[in-house]
Amino acid sequence: MRLPVAVAALMFAVASVCAPAQEGARLPDIGSSAGTVLSPADQKAYGQMMLSQLRNYDYILEDPLIDTWLRGLGNRLAAASDDPKQDFTFFMMRDRQVNAFATVGGYVGVNAGLVLVADTEDEVAGVLGHEIAHVTQSHVLRSVERAQRDSVPILLAMLGAIAIAQSGSSSSGDAAMAAMASAQGIAAQRQINYTRSNESEADRIGIRTMARSGYDPLAMAQMFERMQALERSNQGGEKDRTPDYLRSHPVNTTRIAEAKQRAAKMENGDTRFTPAFTVSDNPLLPSSLQISTAPSGSDSVQFGWVRERLRVLSANTPTAAVNEYGRMRRAGKLSAAQRYGLAYAHLLAGHGDDAVKELEPLLDQYPGDTWLLLAMGQAQARAGNPAAADAVFEDMLARMPRNRAVALTYAGVLAERNNAAAGKRAQDVLRPLLAGAGDDPLFQSTFARVNEIAGDPIRAGEAWAEAAYLNGRPERALVQLNNLKKRSDLDYYARARIDARIAAITPAVLELRRQGVRDPDLDRR
Repeated sequence: MRLPVAVAALMFAVASVCAPAQEGARLPDIGSSAGTVLSPADQKAYGQMMLSQLRNYDYILEDPLIDTWLRGLGNRLAAASDDPKQDFTFFMMRDRQVNAFATVGGYVGVNAGLVLVADTEDEVAGVLGHEIAHVTQSHVLRSVERAQRDSVPILLAMLGAIAIAQSGSSSSGDAAMAAMASAQGIAAQRQINYTRSNESEADRIGIRTMARSGYDPLAMAQMFERMQALERSNQGGEKDRTPDYLRSHPVNTTRIAEAKQRAAKMENGDTRFTPAFTVSDNPLLPSSLQISTAPSGSDSVQFGWVRERLRVLSANTPTAAVNEYGRMRRAGKLSAAQRYGLAYAHLLAGHGDDAVKELEPLLDQYPGDTWLLLAMGQAQARAGNPAAADAVFEDMLARMPRNRAVALTYAGVLAERNNAAAGKRAQDVLRPLLAGAGDDPLFQSTFARVNEIAGDPIRAGEAWAEAAYLNGRPERALVQLNNLKKRSDLDYYARARIDARIAAITPAVLELRRQGVRDPDLDRR
């Protein structure tokens, strides 16, 4: 199911209210009431609500390799931010529009299009550092504080607008459009009133965060220049083609010049970072001691894999991605990263033999590369060579038994065989990750499938319910758990687990019903 355009626009309008529309310089925490508008628990709940609804309408790009890269990049920056104790959740969206945003609870979304535009990982780090600064400098909370009469209701109305759009009535489109227009109007006004000073502060703090974490601070200005060129290339066309990120984060020559000046100061100054736990708090160490804990630079080879994998996953279809690489090849020789992208596109399109042919020379060039090996294992499986695929995966699993990408990819390949033996092996592969996968919908859906084919319907049912809950369908999850509870073969422990999840999910369902939101699929039964 795809999210209706009007509702999608409303959700991004909500996000734009939350991030760039705020006050000027950061005020001292003493006497500030920003943190009292929404409690930390409320902030987390709003962020989770938005993420689950984006998942519900298939806007989130769930891929274990991309997830690992993005979270690693984001957490590296967050650890070097002005508030390293702040929790962050970084997620990738499949849209090719150039956009990124931060909202309450430290939830930061990045569109695939932004990564496709970037030339280096450092440039993506510049955007993420900027968005992290919006959170750590309390811009988001101060926006909500300043607009208690409209911003908070908009956040709550998001689910209502989705329900209206899904209601099927003849007026639902107009109602959703009206809600969207209202939210966009408020967002636009707040951007006009507050963006300039806070964008400047977020640039300054973001550049400092980049330098602390080992990224090139000049890359933020380089990304701004890239965005400015993109904006200019869109002039004369449809107004709606202007990237969302450039609307909420206006780029001009002054801002670019200021970013370059700040980066130069960082490069000439001392960017060593004293962590928040600070060694100066240790009486056994000198108070002046500073430790540079940040890794240096970025992995340009891996970033190439990231960008091309995103190009494939964000394409309309795998065949469309193959054709896109065909056009690139006609324009010139493909780079190593682009050949990886073509191989992955062939893999997803079911052309296993073609994928293997593209991957073999790449593995000669980059032996032992995790991204290439995972693709090779999948390609061998799609090419009808299960023994060769298992050899690749078993070797990787022996070296990295708790690697999420390896485990999920191998389990997915095993699940495609659809037999009990493969299901039981997949259970063994996934089980080491089970304890930490409570908020991982991709793991839960994969675990559910392998339990089904392994002959464990109770574990499968629990995992399917968990996946439904994490994907924004709590009412469906509750129905599934209640149905599962009726089984006569439940043992004491399974019944206790199910009862505990029913008790945890029921309040969320009741709150959604209070807001007038019902699961449309369940309502049609």
